[in-house]
Amino acid sequence: MQTNPTYTSLVAVGDSFTEGMSDLLPDGSYRGWADLLAARMAARSPGFRYANLAVRGKLIEQIVDEQVDVAAAMGADVITLVGGLNDTLRPKCDMARVRDLLTQAVERLAPHCEQLVLMRSPGRQGPVLERFRPRMEALFAVIDDLAERHGAVVVDLYSARSLADPRLWDVDRLHLTAEGHRRVAEAVWQSLGHEPEDSEWHAPVPATPPPGWMARRTADVRFTRQHLLPWIGRRLTGRSSGDGLPPKRPDLLPYEDPAR
Repeated sequence: MQTNPTYTSLVAVGDSFTEGMSDLLPDGSYRGWADLLAARMAARSPGFRYANLAVRGKLIEQIVDEQVDVAAAMGADVITLVGGLNDTLRPKCDMARVRDLLTQAVERLAPHCEQLVLMRSPGRQGPVLERFRPRMEALFAVIDDLAERHGAVVVDLYSARSLADPRLWDVDRLHLTAEGHRRVAEAVWQSLGHEPEDSEWHAPVPATPPPGWMARRTADVRFTRQHLLPWIGRRLTGRSSGDGLPPKRPDLLPYEDPAR
């Protein structure tokens, strides 16, 4: 890959991770790593264009059906694809089906961009996700194989110790904080061949005193009431947090910083 390339367009495909939850802006919208990456790329390329088709809660089949062909038709220089993790977190998951759908997505996208970017998604510490970890690692093995066969870049967030730290995850324990998204943007930036702006993005967060017993129990109760029970309810009823929501940036247009 060339060093410090100049790309003129970016399309992001995926679910809540790429939509930007929980990097909340003052107006109530989400920013996230893809917006941060677009801002950096736009600073190097006048007229830079950006689309973000991601919608929270989407499974890989929905991403393939609703986003992949739209992204391919845009003909962007760079396309990022992050999907499949929501599938692995379902009680029942057909990993062979996930593999086949990811393969379809990569085969459709790779010929229509200069650089396809895939990711090993970050995984936070804690017992809840341990039962799903074998599925996650099986998903990442598929991603590695597809990248090798189709010339895609793989951004390995899973092995970054900093992104496993609970302090970089929001209170819902499923989405990164603003600092977590900043680190992801830096990781993708470097993977695309740019000089580092933060060479230590993967370094562990400095130690702080752990919260006390009461603070931990209060956080657990709030998490269960506000996030876990609604999540279980959606799984039982077949609903998704993204039902009825449009993509955040459906058209490939000149980038404008929403934070300004």
